[in-house]
Amino acid sequence: MKKPGYYSSGEFARMAHVTLRTIRYYDKHDILKPTWVSESGARFYTDEDFARLQQILLLKYLGFSLEDIREMTIGDSNYHFMLNSLNLQLKLVQDRIEQMQLVEKAIRNTARAIQTDHTVDWSQMLDLIHLTGMEKSLKNQYQNASNISARINLHSLYSENSQGWFPWIFNQCRLRPGMKILEIGCGDGTLWKDSLTRLPSDIHITLSDISEGMLRDARRTIGTDDPRFTFETFDAHEIPFEAETFDRVIANHVLFYCDDIPKVCQEVRRVLKNDGLFICSTYGKNHMAEITRLVQAFDERIVLSAEKLYDRFGRENGAELLAACFSDIHWESYDDSLNVPDPEPLISYVLSCHGNQNQYIPDRYNEFRSFVKKKMGKSFHISKDAGIFICQSGGDTISL
Repeated sequence: MKKPGYYSSGEFARMAHVTLRTIRYYDKHDILKPTWVSESGARFYTDEDFARLQQILLLKYLGFSLEDIREMTIGDSNYHFMLNSLNLQLKLVQDRIEQMQLVEKAIRNTARAIQTDHTVDWSQMLDLIHLTGMEKSLKNQYQNASNISARINLHSLYSENSQGWFPWIFNQCRLRPGMKILEIGCGDGTLWKDSLTRLPSDIHITLSDISEGMLRDARRTIGTDDPRFTFETFDAHEIPFEAETFDRVIANHVLFYCDDIPKVCQEVRRVLKNDGLFICSTYGKNHMAEITRLVQAFDERIVLSAEKLYDRFGRENGAELLAACFSDIHWESYDDSLNVPDPEPLISYVLSCHGNQNQYIPDRYNEFRSFVKKKMGKSFHISKDAGIFICQSGGDTISL
């Protein structure tokens, strides 16, 4: 007997304008399983399944493999998940449009060269091959953007400090007219988007990231018409600017991801003016420790980070690491905590971490969601231990 709010496989296929064979194929390959299977083996789907099917069909349309799609979707239609997913899908579509415009240009240029010179320009042909093989890169960018968005959302929705992390960082920079600013690892440009009207008209800000995908997001966030901003893709281990170029260098939660932190600090010191400031954020060992205890109570095998990032560069050891390059270093704490009333943003945060949680949670997702909801009660308190080191350059420029 059919339950209220459930659709048979045939009804579900007709609603989505796909074939029944397609629905059965996704079921067989564990991409979209039915919510309920009757004793007779009849399969039934819900509106939540329809939301997941929307993601699947879009990613398939954009050219991703079924294996990629299995990794890039999750079966939850809560509005937090859906809004986040739709925003990320929009970015993915925009990325694909830009990519296809580059492919069109490369094809035209290659064809024009053959018509004019009657020879193949192999460098252009290699560019074309590269452009038409970017699915893996787009997938990684989509997943990186998804992870960053999940982490930012948790803080922006439930922080006790009403000022907000990014406005606080902006204030600590103490920007003045005529300054030159460099942000390394700018991500999607969130630091600047709500403070554009507070920036002097004659300031110049270079936003950089090692990921071209993140830099594309930053261009969309800021807009390409603002003359105060330029965008550069490079690795912070080799900053492509002359010595004493910048009044401020900003690294927001970046240094602990760098392979060679002393090398990056030397590069920052080199490009800073003698009276410049290096503003770099990190956190201490007690930062959001309640989340670690929560997931390990569910499954003790889960480690949310393959390495403790604060051990690489944190509140406890950051000053010592910076002292080799900077003469005046002090720490400013950001006084904050989180009170989270809903499980979904917290689950999104957990799934976005850099550890092994995705080996253990997705197959037990509903169980994990119920566990989190029970443990949270009316709300879940999370302590924060984050802030910035403000470093004065001073002294002679370091020569490498």
